[in-house]
Amino acid sequence: MNIVIAGGHGKIALRLARRLAGRGDTVTSLIRNPAHEGDVRDTGAAPAMCDLEAATAEEAAGHLGGADAVVFAAGAGPGSGAARKDTVDRAASVLLADAAESAGVRTFLQISSMGVDEPPRPERGEVWAAYVRAKKEAEDDLRLRDGLEWLILRPGRLTDDPGTGRVRLDAPYVGHSEVTRDDVAAVLVALLDEPRVRRRVLELVNGDTPVDAAVAALAAEPAAGSAR
Repeated sequence: MNIVIAGGHGKIALRLARRLAGRGDTVTSLIRNPAHEGDVRDTGAAPAMCDLEAATAEEAAGHLGGADAVVFAAGAGPGSGAARKDTVDRAASVLLADAAESAGVRTFLQISSMGVDEPPRPERGEVWAAYVRAKKEAEDDLRLRDGLEWLILRPGRLTDDPGTGRVRLDAPYVGHSEVTRDDVAAVLVALLDEPRVRRRVLELVNGDTPVDAAVAALAAEPAAGSAR
């Protein structure tokens, strides 16, 4: 496969690129900082400079030619303010989805967040509320797109522990728990390989089911429709 990953220097993105490139897939990782090119190349992916906060959809589409799928793994990250939660976690996702449609790339996997269906607790503060709102609005935009075979993945609390290879992957709600970034990457690879699991919102935490079995179980379910 030919996969483009947005937010290519993120912790999940680097793990995903390494897994995909390691099995022989072609991977392009979109980054905005030239200093990150070496880290991306170390995974076996090709870095491409594209600042999704400044690019047009046409410019972004220029990086998607020939791709089989796009993975939106970008995020404003810790320490960013409320404004960048909107420009990255929402607007950049919308722009990349526009670019995918323009480039004729049908498959679009979006990494979102648990809790977006719940009102943010006031004690979490303004930045958290902006983050939750941005992720929710990005999801809502994607669900309305008939031109994309989209999939939304909401991981639980992320850790850098070694992957377990065992997860709980299902429609909301699976409960608030942890999941390793290694296991998120493994699930994304399995979901990219399974075209029957599309137009769904899935939540992911560590659990008892092997990754491939968890994805296969979802593929065996009746089609869920547009999940709008």
